[in-house]
Amino acid sequence: MKTLVVVDRPENWPLEIPGVEVVAALEYLTAERFAGPGLRVLNLCRSYRYQTLGYYVSLLALSRGHRPLPSATTIQDLRTWSIVRALSEELDELIQHSLAPLQSDDFELSIYFSENMAKRYRRLARRFYELFPAPLLRARFRRRHDEWELTGLRLIGTKDVQEAHRPFVIEAAGRHLRRRERAANRPVGRYDLAILVEEGEAEPPSDEKAIKKLVKAGEAVGLEVDLVSPDDYGRIGEYDALFLRMTTGVEHVTYRFARRAKAEGLVVIDEPDAILRCMNKVFLHELLSRHKLPTPRTRVVHRDNLERVGSELGFPCILKRPDSAFSQGVKRADDVEAFRELAAEYLETSELLIAQEFLPTEFDWRIGVLGGRPLYACRYHMARGHWQIVQHEGTSTRYGKVDTLALEDVPAEVVVLAVLGANLIGDGLFGVDLKEGPSGPMIIEVNDNPNLEAGYEDAVLGDALYESIMRWFLDKLDLLRGQAKNGPA
Repeated sequence: MKTLVVVDRPENWPLEIPGVEVVAALEYLTAERFAGPGLRVLNLCRSYRYQTLGYYVSLLALSRGHRPLPSATTIQDLRTWSIVRALSEELDELIQHSLAPLQSDDFELSIYFSENMAKRYRRLARRFYELFPAPLLRARFRRRHDEWELTGLRLIGTKDVQEAHRPFVIEAAGRHLRRRERAANRPVGRYDLAILVEEGEAEPPSDEKAIKKLVKAGEAVGLEVDLVSPDDYGRIGEYDALFLRMTTGVEHVTYRFARRAKAEGLVVIDEPDAILRCMNKVFLHELLSRHKLPTPRTRVVHRDNLERVGSELGFPCILKRPDSAFSQGVKRADDVEAFRELAAEYLETSELLIAQEFLPTEFDWRIGVLGGRPLYACRYHMARGHWQIVQHEGTSTRYGKVDTLALEDVPAEVVVLAVLGANLIGDGLFGVDLKEGPSGPMIIEVNDNPNLEAGYEDAVLGDALYESIMRWFLDKLDLLRGQAKNGPA
C-alpha cells in the first residue's frame, strides 16, 4: 500500500523519508488521482483545527477509503479535554512511575510515531499513542502536591520539532512505515483485515488451527489478513476491518479495540454495542422479554426481593452474574440457604443479578448466526455427571462432547428462534444458546463471541464456515466503500 505524506507546503517540508511521496494538502484534497482507495496518509499539516486543511485531509481520507493518521476521530478527541482526561486516567500509575525521578515540576513529552528519544519514556509515549494514534504529539505535565498530572495533550506539526530531534523523527517514521510493509511475494487484497488474538489466552474462542483457516479463507476471497495483538491498539486505524478472536468483556481491551475500530470506520465483529448487550444478562432478559421470545422463567434479583424470588422460581434454581461466561459466575442453588449465600456473594459486585428456573437437559443447542442467517448448529452436551456443559474444578476444566449437525437436521423452530434472538443484537456473528423445554425451545442467552474451533463448529461445513465469515466482511466492505463486488483491486 502506497504511503503519502500530506503537508501544507512540500517546498518547506523539513524531513526526508525515503520511498515516501510528499504532496500538498490542497492537491491531496482536489486532485483526481487521490480519489480512489488504497492509500496510507500521514497527515502532517501545521494545523488540525476544525475546517482547516489538516482537518479536511483526515476527514476526506476516511470517505475515500484511505488510512489517515491521525484520523478525524483522534483529532476531535484531542480537541475535547474531558475525553483526553477520561481516556488518559488509566495511564496515571505509569505517569507517576515514569516521571517520579524528575527534579522540576513541569515536563513536556514529545511523542514521535509512538516513540520518544529517551528510552525511559518510551513506554509512556507508546501508551499515549495507543490512546490517541497520531504521528506527532506533545504532552504536558505538572507536579502538584507530589503527584504528576496531565495538563495538556496536542497534535504538533513538523515546525514544532526541534532541529536536534529531526534525525530521530525520520528514523521513527521509517520504523513506523516498515511495520506496515508487506512481504514482496504476499498477495495483495482489496482490503486489510486484522484478527485480534492473544498468545497464551487460557480459553480463546478460536484455536490456532481455526485461526490459520480464517487467514487462509480471508486471502482466498481477496482480503489481506494480519494477526494483531493487544499491543497493536494504536495501529488499528490502519485496517479496514477487525475480527475479535479474544474473549470479549466490557472492561477489557477487546471493548476498547472494538470501540476504536468502530469510531475509525472499520467493519467490526464484535461491534462494541454487541459486546455491551451480550455481556449483560440483565439487559438480555429485558430485551428478550420485551420482544416476547421464550426463555426459562427468569427474575431480576436485587437486595429487596431475595426472599420472593426464591419462592417464585422454586429450587433448585440458577443464579447468574450479569457478566458471567464459560459457565463461570453461573451456579445452582439447591435450597433457600444456598440461594441466600450465593446471592450475597454475587451482590457484592453487582446491584442486579439474574435468577432462572432450572431446566435439566442432556445438551444445549448452539446456533451460529451470521448476518441474520443461520450458519452452523451444534449440540453442546453436559459435562459427564454435571449439569453444565463446562465443569470447573479448581484449576482443571472438563467439557461435554460436541455434536455438529447440518442445519436441515435441526428442528426448524430452534433455528428460527435463534435467528430472531440474534437479530435483536445486530447483524454480525453470534452464538445463540437454547434449551428444548416442555413447551418448545427457549433462548438461554445470545453470545457475541462464539467459539469457532477446528473439528467442532466446522465439523459439517469445513473450510466453508470460515469462508462464509470472510465473505461477510468482504460484502460489508464493498457496500461501505461503494465498490462493485467484482470491481478492480
